[in-house]
Amino acid sequence: MTEVKTVTVEKPIPVNYDLGNLAVFDSNPVDIDLNDLNVDGQAKEEALQAVSRDNAQLLINQLLSQPIKNTTDSNSSSGNQNSTMSLIMLPQPSTRLPREKPIPKPKPMTKWQEFALKKGIKSKARDGKLVYDEASGKWVPKWGFNGKNKELDAQWCVEVDDGKGSKKNQEDVMLDPRALDRASRKKLVKKNQKQHERNLKRGISK
Repeated sequence: MTEVKTVTVEKPIPVNYDLGNLAVFDSNPVDIDLNDLNVDGQAKEEALQAVSRDNAQLLINQLLSQPIKNTTDSNSSSGNQNSTMSLIMLPQPSTRLPREKPIPKPKPMTKWQEFALKKGIKSKARDGKLVYDEASGKWVPKWGFNGKNKELDAQWCVEVDDGKGSKKNQEDVMLDPRALDRASRKKLVKKNQKQHERNLKRGISK
């Protein structure tokens, strides 16, 4: 039969708590010397497990002494009836934890940003992203998903130029204008991507 441990734990040196982080700081020495090579590994493991168990019990005792708030959850999985939950109200954390990742480095300025900084040009606020579509009677984005710049793709009938002028214009008249519009957008995306890569290389070389 498994021995039931007591919930009352006493330490020679009182432990410190950070309930906001669910942490216990125990400065009491372990009963055995963990660096002693003559001590059996199993004995070391049992000693660490005993300390961990006692500190976990101390943490649970402190949590159960905190204020408890009862709340009703309307999204119960047991049916349409509301379920009542008891939540332990934790204090604010007192220990500052280190960042998981380093602070991000500032991005290098692009050519335009350097030029604007020298000339004192201020960037305009990015407002006016929507435009009124008379066909649907709604405000739609100018660009991006379902943007106004893609309205040609949804038209079943489009106007075709007569092909007068250069040889290139005469060749383009044989193509679907919707395909030409999509190709021009893809070309612009590739151009912006190349410019972005050049800016990154310039930032790395500095």
